[in-house]
Amino acid sequence: MKILVTGGCGYKGHVLIPKLLSQGHEVCAFDIQWFGNFLEPHKNLKVVKGDVRNIEEVPLDANVDCVIHLASIANDPCGDLNPKLTWEVSALATMQLADKAKRLGVKRFIYASSGSVYGVKEEENVTEDLELDPISEYNKTKMVAERVLLSYQDDMIVQIIRPATVCGYSPRMRLDVSVNLLTMHALSKEKITVFGGSQIRPNIHIDDITDLYIHFINHPEFTGIYNAGFENISILSIARMVTKHLPVDIEITESSDPRSYRINSDKVLATGFKPKKGVENAILEIIENYNSGILKDEEKFHNLKWMQAKELFN
Repeated sequence: MKILVTGGCGYKGHVLIPKLLSQGHEVCAFDIQWFGNFLEPHKNLKVVKGDVRNIEEVPLDANVDCVIHLASIANDPCGDLNPKLTWEVSALATMQLADKAKRLGVKRFIYASSGSVYGVKEEENVTEDLELDPISEYNKTKMVAERVLLSYQDDMIVQIIRPATVCGYSPRMRLDVSVNLLTMHALSKEKITVFGGSQIRPNIHIDDITDLYIHFINHPEFTGIYNAGFENISILSIARMVTKHLPVDIEITESSDPRSYRINSDKVLATGFKPKKGVENAILEIIENYNSGILKDEEKFHNLKWMQAKELFN
């Protein structure tokens, strides 16, 4: 299968694409490469640098069997830096990409949405049929992009995945997501600072979310929207899990962040998908890669800091 992965040089792309290649797929990774490219060369891999906002730059043609659309301005703080940029990249570009895919006769479209589209929910079981109440530019663009893609369901197979917060090691690491951040704090600062702590976050290991994209490639009969998160844990509980392996102090300070949500993923489990890893695996992998010298606490692994330093939000 010929697969186009937008945002292919991102956190998830660097784990997903080697798996796709190992299964014999032909892959084109399209990415603006703000954070670099660490993909290993492969005879079936083509890496194209470009801006997803410019639809003519996107290497999409009638030979593409499936689009996996990962490209977006990732997370709330980055999305709020420049709302115009966020809407252009995460919503308008998705609309243009879907329209072009339809006109070219592309039959498969897998979209990486976000579990944060629900906003702050009190329900114990946040299922796919609940009303969306996004509270940031990032969340809002994801919701709009979902609705755009659902309008193409009669033209192609549309599979929308709402991942929880992803954790675990990737060559294009992200150290601005909860599990990874708290583990790196313990490693590099020998102390964990927790803001608030009672907020609940759903989590998914990076190996599981990338395996899930492949699961949907292999199962076109499952269409529509699916939550993907298998551990709903408070921030403080995550910090305590880290200190089981890195005995450092936890400092708790006040937080103005109201986001606290959990998601229910029974629908995706009913498709036969089985997660293999969890938060503790992610913590141990980060510790191992740090201690071996493979992973360092670098600015480029913190999206907001890197975008501000490089003025990438202009």
